[in-house]
Amino acid sequence: MRIGIIGAGALGGTFAALLARAGHDVEVTARGAGLEAIRADGIRLSGGYGEAHVHPAAGERLSVRPDLVLVCTKAQDAAAAITANGAAIDGVPVVVVQNGLDGVATAERLLPKSSCMGLLSIIAANYTEPGTVRVTTTAASYLGRGDGPADDEVRRIAADLSGAVPIVAVANFRGSQWTKLVVNMLNAVPAIVGRSVQDVVDDRELRRVVAASMRECVRVGIARGVRFGSLQGLGDRRLRAFASLPLALGQALPWSMRVRMGNVPNLGSTQQSLRRGQRTEVDFLNGAVVREAEAAGIDAPVNRALTALVHEVEAAGAPLPPERVVAVLADTGA
Repeated sequence: MRIGIIGAGALGGTFAALLARAGHDVEVTARGAGLEAIRADGIRLSGGYGEAHVHPAAGERLSVRPDLVLVCTKAQDAAAAITANGAAIDGVPVVVVQNGLDGVATAERLLPKSSCMGLLSIIAANYTEPGTVRVTTTAASYLGRGDGPADDEVRRIAADLSGAVPIVAVANFRGSQWTKLVVNMLNAVPAIVGRSVQDVVDDRELRRVVAASMRECVRVGIARGVRFGSLQGLGDRRLRAFASLPLALGQALPWSMRVRMGNVPNLGSTQQSLRRGQRTEVDFLNGAVVREAEAAGIDAPVNRALTALVHEVEAAGAPLPPERVVAVLADTGA
């Protein structure tokens, strides 16, 4: 297939390398130093999926009309990136590979002729040097749309891509987005304190804050009438049970995720953005929990506080002391 990948960062670079290695004709978009590095020496992938060094066509916009598009930008950049490529891709099937809850709806609004779907990736990858990606955790990714069963097109595209990287067609994609949002609660605290996800979860006090943000996310989802989808051993029954636990017991959830990561430091996508001097997508992660809570007529004080702390790090350009994070539980009464 001719596949266009919009945004060649951690996940975009991973998918570009794996799809090109599998024989697909791949073109990527990138900007600045990332674009220069890819044009000069391609994309180098290492880690969990082995070594790959590929040389896809690269530009600020796609130059040819592809058979399939993967949108792999950060959530806050998606609308501008889709709009910039609209002439080339409207009418082409589009897969939005993105955190948060809004990606597919954004693509549908901007590309009225396209069939749009979402991909939830649990792959962890570090992208701290332009053109170079290291996969620290491998995992299947989950393709779908809406609340119903996976349709024929979703199943076909999942099968087409699975020759390069494991893709599973799933039902109840909206519920799966919420489950992934719970997983993404791992991002904020490491970004605030400047430590790996493993280091944060290994710290009992910081782990309590992570567990509190996850529990609050699940409770907000329940208030919004969500039936959580099944991802990586997490599903509706387990998450609803978790929502009723005290934090002393709830800490088992982030700990179980940490065990799957192994020992190669996982920085998390939010911290990687900070290290590159870029805006983070915290408003589409912890901030999404706050907005959904408001829509349900309830409060989300832990995620509101963590969102504010991430923005404080963005402004200061330096991590904050762990005590600032630990204080969140006392300040919010969680």
